[in-house]
Amino acid sequence: YMAIGLPPHIATGTNKCSSTFGTMLAAWTFFKSGKIHIKTALFSAAAALFGSWIGAMLNMIADDSILRMVLMLTVPVVAIFVIFKRDFGSRDRTGEFSKLKLSLITTVIGFVIGCYDGFFGPGTGSFLIFGFLFLGYDFVTAAGNAKALNFASGIGALLSFTLSGSVLWTYGLLMGFAMVIGAYFGSRMAIRHGASYVKPLYLIVTTLLIGKQVYELLFK
Repeated sequence: YMAIGLPPHIATGTNKCSSTFGTMLAAWTFFKSGKIHIKTALFSAAAALFGSWIGAMLNMIADDSILRMVLMLTVPVVAIFVIFKRDFGSRDRTGEFSKLKLSLITTVIGFVIGCYDGFFGPGTGSFLIFGFLFLGYDFVTAAGNAKALNFASGIGALLSFTLSGSVLWTYGLLMGFAMVIGAYFGSRMAIRHGASYVKPLYLIVTTLLIGKQVYELLFK
């Protein structure tokens, strides 16, 4: 959106419109296949909804340069951790946490990353998946939970941007339609092939995100 000349705040708001459609379908597909941990997703999604609303409000009054630097520092660490910890996400290890502790941690994750998503956005999916992997979920369930949270945080942010008039609905709906198609095929591939598909794709997307941020830092 910024490449076609939209101001940052308008680009962010319009992006929330389009991305919400894609995450909605993906979350629904994972849900139907039983790849979302319902209780965990509900607690963290509610927190993400509230957090993203706050983040979107901050987006309209603050500079995102600090978060860009945070992104540059944290995303490579996440990628390296996933690469070298080969059994990460290969099986469900959530039994290591009590139900109360699991709910509390996922609520905190939902709120913090929801704030980040509403304020800035890039890398949200990677951070969410990593958070659920860290709690012991397998890759596919982590991806499913992440989609549920991403959808909730997108709704909260979209509401804030809509109320401020920062959404171009024509662009948002057009790209949203394309994202629905992509989400349909992507989520079905993830469910069908499991970690052997999700993990490499996760690392590819994370690497591209790092490259994009390095390029913008050095050449813009």
